[in-house]
Amino acid sequence: MKFSIKDPPAVNEGSPGTGSRIADVDALRAVALLLILIVNIAFFSSGYSFHLVPDPAYDSWGDQAVRWLVELLFAMKAYLLFSFLFGYSFTLQLDSAARRGVDFAPRFRRRLAGLFVLGILHAVLLFQGDILATYALLGLVLLGMRRVTVGTAVRAAVLLTGGIGFVVALAAVGGAQLVTDPAAALAAGQRSTEALQGGIGSVIAEHVRQLPAMVGTLLVQGPLAFSAFLFGYAAGRRRLLTDVAGNRQLLRRLQQLGYPIGLAGAVIFAAGGGTANLTGLAAGVLTAPLLAAAYAATLLQFFQTTRGRRVVAVVAPAGRMSLSNYLGQSLLCVLVFTGVGLGLAGTAAPAVVLLIAVAIYGAQLAASAAWMARFRYGPVEWLLRAWTEQRWPSIRAANRV
Repeated sequence: MKFSIKDPPAVNEGSPGTGSRIADVDALRAVALLLILIVNIAFFSSGYSFHLVPDPAYDSWGDQAVRWLVELLFAMKAYLLFSFLFGYSFTLQLDSAARRGVDFAPRFRRRLAGLFVLGILHAVLLFQGDILATYALLGLVLLGMRRVTVGTAVRAAVLLTGGIGFVVALAAVGGAQLVTDPAAALAAGQRSTEALQGGIGSVIAEHVRQLPAMVGTLLVQGPLAFSAFLFGYAAGRRRLLTDVAGNRQLLRRLQQLGYPIGLAGAVIFAAGGGTANLTGLAAGVLTAPLLAAAYAATLLQFFQTTRGRRVVAVVAPAGRMSLSNYLGQSLLCVLVFTGVGLGLAGTAAPAVVLLIAVAIYGAQLAASAAWMARFRYGPVEWLLRAWTEQRWPSIRAANRV
């Protein structure tokens, strides 16, 4: 393909005609990155997590409490928030393409193709729990629905979530179990942990072995992610995140509804062992979107305060390069936990793992601020944009030469 260095006009991600990004959206992405890391890091720190059993070496009340809190507050909610923002950003890209007179569909398909390749590489080399390839496939469906009304999108999202919840609940009533042989699952977890402690070949082989099991996970995760896409699409069409003051009543209703129902479902989900128990999983499927919505509503209102604006200024650069940071989290976790680096897999208690997650996130905030002060895009975002636009976009920030 032929590339040119000349850059097009800046993509407008703010209100029409402003030419500015929506800082609150970037800040929400940054918070979602932290929540995703807190959930995903368990799969790097121990091989037991992918087999839906806890590491028996860490079974104290403190270890159980940390795992329970992560399941309660973040599991299923983190990726739904990130998926919501994918759908919201889709509407920004649609609007930007319309203003620039660009044919959106082929460009977006190229973007999805690049995202799919990144996802496969991510799954094999770094983290078999990758979500990018799933986003790429679901993005094709979202592209086909780009002309639906807000009401249609919301109704489809509700029906999809309810349908998945009903199917999972029906399986639970029928006596189906995800962990049919706990002893075998523990043995498999030990083997997986030992594989993670090996070199690069051992780690990649373990990732490849686990990929078929991820298909079953995506049968639930995929449709839920797409329902969040549709909610994000509807919010984008309503300009929900660009007019927080005008939508304050709606945001408060989301909090009033989302917190009691979402937390009640989260208690059932966490008490049942998270995704290992179908009854708890059904409760999570039906209520996690409400809790994720309540989180988003709370954050958006907080961002409007004086203290909130300061938080936005600190975290928004990480959200502007969220793809680079998502992949960077996996790379750092591989270097910390597998035999490729420090080899801490199976040796760190849940509380220590949580502290490592916070340390990684703090490092990413600092690195993102330094990077975005100099460049327009994150490194992976720049490569994906080059592939999408079939040209080399200028990466230097506008105030740099």
